[in-house]
Amino acid sequence: MNKLGSETRASVINCLIEGCSIRATVRMTSVAKKTVKVHSSLRVSPAMAANVSDRLWDVEDLVTLWESYERAEELVA
Repeated sequence: MNKLGSETRASVINCLIEGCSIRATVRMTSVAKKTVKVHSSLRVSPAMAANVSDRLWDVEDLVTLWESYERAEELVA
């Protein structure tokens, strides 16, 4: 978590405070590392290098993704 930016770190902490599971928080951190941060040797994010994304994400994109995931889980339950 030390390598994440302050906004991403704050999102992870808020997720834990709001009662998200540790597993969910670890997933969110992993997604952040692959989509928000630029890899030093690749010079793009790992998601961009794998052609999964065409742009660098920001924290707002992660929050939107997370909220849509939670809504989908509520509909199933």
